[in-house]
Amino acid sequence: MVKTIEVEFRGQLSKKKYAELDIFFNKYGKFKTFKERVLIDYSCFIPGEELTSRTKDIRLRVTNKVPEIIVKVGKFGGSEMRKELSVLTNIGEFDKLVEIFGLLGLKKGVLCFRKSKVYDYKGIEFALVEVPGHSYYFEAEMMVHTRSDKSKAQKHILDVCKDLGLKTFDDDGFYAYIERLNKESNEVFEFKNHKKDYFKKRFKL
Repeated sequence: MVKTIEVEFRGQLSKKKYAELDIFFNKYGKFKTFKERVLIDYSCFIPGEELTSRTKDIRLRVTNKVPEIIVKVGKFGGSEMRKELSVLTNIGEFDKLVEIFGLLGLKKGVLCFRKSKVYDYKGIEFALVEVPGHSYYFEAEMMVHTRSDKSKAQKHILDVCKDLGLKTFDDDGFYAYIERLNKESNEVFEFKNHKKDYFKKRFKL
């Protein structure tokens, strides 16, 4: 059975803690990948799916040049348990996906750029995420088969985070951080301003 339910916690990191964790996971964990990601989060501009009330997360993203349609269903917050559905497409097709979404009525979203180093540690996927020129945070994630597995996964993640000296966001702290990113780092993307091959040219996609 494919694991489609994502259990995830996040928390902010100082630059120093980010560097310390990078060294620690390189020594005691297993490095998986480095990701450069561009994403458009359409959810905040869908009526009824605002930041603090959303239950659907609709995005286009491209990771290491590979475009993806991704939908997550469930509560959005500092800690989450959401069903995740995604479809990968071909390299070079991100602008086409943006155009398709625009023609379907998804015309406005939050545009983000992230860099992350991803490790496996004690059965948890840890992503050390850099918001270039702004800040750092971590994501600690496990995928499970059913909702009945949730509590066990949540406890394991929180125990490991505690051992590592990591503080996870509560919902209010997470929403405040996202709002700060939206004001200070992220951009608003509007489909009406999209030109042919815009993302390909800007981000070398």
